[in-house]
Amino acid sequence: MTTVAETTAGKGNRTRADARRNRERIVAAAREVFVAHGPDAPLDEVARRAGIGNATLYRHFPDRDALVHEVVRSVLVRTVDHAESAAQETDAFTALCRFAHAAADEGIGAVCGMLVGGDDRRAGEPHALGRRLERAVDALMERAGRSGQVRPGVTTDDLVVAMSRLTRPLPGAASCPGPDEAAHRHLQLLLDGLRPPATSVPSTPAAP
Repeated sequence: MTTVAETTAGKGNRTRADARRNRERIVAAAREVFVAHGPDAPLDEVARRAGIGNATLYRHFPDRDALVHEVVRSVLVRTVDHAESAAQETDAFTALCRFAHAAADEGIGAVCGMLVGGDDRRAGEPHALGRRLERAVDALMERAGRSGQVRPGVTTDDLVVAMSRLTRPLPGAASCPGPDEAAHRHLQLLLDGLRPPATSVPSTPAAP
């Protein structure tokens, strides 16, 4: 026979599981909305996409900064995982491409911009994750360079800055057909341009 304590514990477990699923839906919806429209997008739209009410959203995230922080943190965690997982690829250039396209799917270009500003009290973990990501991408680039698959003079910063620009939605792009496909096409063109034999890596322009 089921005891009262067991019944209560079962209900408590279901409640926690429901709360966890709601939080995950909120963060996933917020990532989509913020990537497409920026971190100042209406939270009503986040709640609508998540399939929950505004009250539920605010129970999990009392203000916009808290939600933006969690979106940035979750995207960085997954992107770091992509970089470290890609390192297992046998071919160095395939590893670099796999990471770059996975990062684009996460919306890393738009999310990187959310790291600027915000609540400094919450900035510690995202910045630590950012440094971990930089180390992982450095390792991918160095391996590709050692194997002769990335031409000399190309740096991690070159890749990261270009990826940020190429994978950040342009104004009005959300209403255009196939924006994700275009981002991946342009990203692959960039990646192909990193390979030898091309050698035209311009130096930083001198200050006037």
